[in-house]
Amino acid sequence: MYHERSYEDRLLRKVGIIFAAMLLFALIMFGLFFYSLVQDSLEERAAESIRASILNTAMQCCAVEGSYPMTLSYMEENYGLRVNDEDFLITYEAFASNVLPTVTVVPR
Repeated sequence: MYHERSYEDRLLRKVGIIFAAMLLFALIMFGLFFYSLVQDSLEERAAESIRASILNTAMQCCAVEGSYPMTLSYMEENYGLRVNDEDFLITYEAFASNVLPTVTVVPR
């Protein structure tokens, strides 16, 4: 049997659909914001891990050879260091062979 809905029923249904759409939009935006925060945190941790690996390898080189390496490529060739150059910008500045080098790792 056909029953025509009243104006109030149709209005209530439209308001419910609009509310559900707004709620879905808010949840999607919250998810994207949370994902962005997690992604940034992971990049920062990865950068710190790369920096620590470079410094540890430089200290190992100093312990073995008696001086810090002057270039990053020297550690890659002789000590098996592997760094992600595609995703991170790495600066390695060696002032002198007896001074711990300055290492900066920044996500690209």
